[in-house]
Amino acid sequence: MNTKELQNLTKKFEYVWDKLNPQDLKTAMEFSERYKNFMDSAKTEREAVFEIIKRAKENGYIDLNDAIKEGRKLKAGDKVYANNKNKAVALFVIGKEDIEKGMNIIGSHIDSPRIDLKPNALYEDEGFALFETHYYGGIKKYQWVTIPLALHGVVVKKDGSKINIVIGEDENDPVLYITDLLIHLAADQMDKKLMKGIEGEDLNILVGNQPIEDKEAKERVKLNILRLLNEKYDISEEDFITAEFEIVPAGKSRDVGLDRSMVMAYGHDDRICAYTSLEAIFEIEVPNKTCVVLFVDKEEVGSNGATGMYSKFFENSVAEVMNLKGEYNELNLRRALANSKMLSSDVSAAFDPIYPSVLEKKNCAYMGKGIVITKYTGSRGKLSCNDANAEFLGEIRNLFNEHNITWQTGELGKVDQGGGGTIAYITAEYGMEVVDCGVALLSMHAPWEIASKVDIYETYRAYKVFLQYI
Repeated sequence: MNTKELQNLTKKFEYVWDKLNPQDLKTAMEFSERYKNFMDSAKTEREAVFEIIKRAKENGYIDLNDAIKEGRKLKAGDKVYANNKNKAVALFVIGKEDIEKGMNIIGSHIDSPRIDLKPNALYEDEGFALFETHYYGGIKKYQWVTIPLALHGVVVKKDGSKINIVIGEDENDPVLYITDLLIHLAADQMDKKLMKGIEGEDLNILVGNQPIEDKEAKERVKLNILRLLNEKYDISEEDFITAEFEIVPAGKSRDVGLDRSMVMAYGHDDRICAYTSLEAIFEIEVPNKTCVVLFVDKEEVGSNGATGMYSKFFENSVAEVMNLKGEYNELNLRRALANSKMLSSDVSAAFDPIYPSVLEKKNCAYMGKGIVITKYTGSRGKLSCNDANAEFLGEIRNLFNEHNITWQTGELGKVDQGGGGTIAYITAEYGMEVVDCGVALLSMHAPWEIASKVDIYETYRAYKVFLQYI
């Protein structure tokens, strides 16, 4: 064999930029603008569910519960959504084949690392009103100090009514803030390990400094904050106990780079995969196999609870859909889940030339080289991973190649360097074929993460061909 023939035996992952014609590039840039709009309106899992359902209704989806009440018989091309406690949602496009033969599923999570308020949050100390907090998911705590923060949440009042509250996103809103030591007095702090430089119990939110007028009153600054909240939202301190308040970075998604090639946003992990799969299923009309996109909560804290992937929500929703098709029995449900194929759509770590030591260059993902196929995640010898079968990987590889999808492979860091997990191993317990497949990010789990615009667009394209043709 000559050198050219030998070179054909090698595999080199390409940059998406090199494959896009001017019109495709324009389309990719426009797609990212829509994505930024979604991210700015969906900074919490509740807000994401609201946006997903709103857009689903605009695209002809009906509530599964309404279909059940009406006794509607589902047929090929029908579109339904199932809402799980306003924190998780699944969209179905009914296919021509019996669901027993399997579904094409894309599953992402819509929760992101953040800071939550404790139930008894508001207190006063030396003329300041502050909120006590507990962080959610894996964060570097020092990244959350001295940046503008916003409060997003829902309050359930004594009468059972709910109030949605957002403070810090409008340019006329005040923002919240976590203080840090001035460098002049930080000698002891600077001697600590980075993990201990900011303690979890010190992530308290600065919310006020002005006291009420009554000089005889106790906790005058706290009372002033309660007065302001009561005047605007008609809530009291006891209402904090029946509230879910989340602290997130304040501000909108932004273009990054003088060439505007990247997007900075809060919550790329994993709403970047949620949005791309949502746009993909909106392109599906009457598929052969029933198509599903699944958006779940609690992945960042173990996928537990009533709205996490370990819950029976997805399984129960499939059972209800099958029943409306006249196909349900327990055996058919088990067969449907086992015969399904799924992309666990979650993000991967992109190679960062500033921190090259934690990634192995031959087996990591790169920004701008398209969607990332991750055979396994886990840590310490693939602990808690899915480790996709070679046969299914071959099917995905051939599918992407056939439809000119730019793809690459990656793993989450060097062996024994760290690791992480997704929902892949949970759904694989049904017996379905599952592989992780998503977007590579810089600064994952930071308040602001970075993604490539062409990777976002290529991921949407990949998800669409998976739903249509797998």
